[in-house]
Amino acid sequence: MTRRFLFVNTAAIAVAGAVGFGALHFMQRPDAASPQAQTVRIGGPFALTDQHGKRVTDADFRGRYMLVFFGYVFCPDVCPTGLHNATLALQKLGGRAKDVAPIFVTIDPDRDTPAALRNYLSNFHPGFTGLTGGAADIKQAAGAYRVAYGKEDGKGDNYLMFHSTLIYLMGPDGAYRAMFRHSESPERMAEIILQHIKR
Repeated sequence: MTRRFLFVNTAAIAVAGAVGFGALHFMQRPDAASPQAQTVRIGGPFALTDQHGKRVTDADFRGRYMLVFFGYVFCPDVCPTGLHNATLALQKLGGRAKDVAPIFVTIDPDRDTPAALRNYLSNFHPGFTGLTGGAADIKQAAGAYRVAYGKEDGKGDNYLMFHSTLIYLMGPDGAYRAMFRHSESPERMAEIILQHIKR
């Protein structure tokens, strides 16, 4: 491991940790909006391409809750864990899962083509929409959700990405409702989502 690799990883952990710590402060009561949470803007418009090659915007999901997770196909641990837990949570919702649009936004558009996303997401809940796009479009979407990410050292296409690991629940109006750790239990995730759906 080179000194540069150590530096990049240390900086990555510091940035992602700072973002994650600030966001996770609001996880104390994710089913209730605190005055402090209301001062933090999470979410915003995006225009990306889904796993079928169709252009998609945030407006296409109005009227449904969005469960938004940023990651990448080659992620070795965090992403499959988060997507698996979200899949189980949606299954626990039963018929109410139709009210939720699970969305996976890549932070690695160089490798995560629509075809790559389509193949990857076939391992998880069938309702998942995978989104990719140009680097500038991904940066805009990630910025709106306060997601830190970046490329680590590697050769060619063999590299890892660091990124924030939170899953966001957005309301039918596109506004922030709650957030979850990627390791949140499916039971707790489903419970909180259902609380919001029933309001």
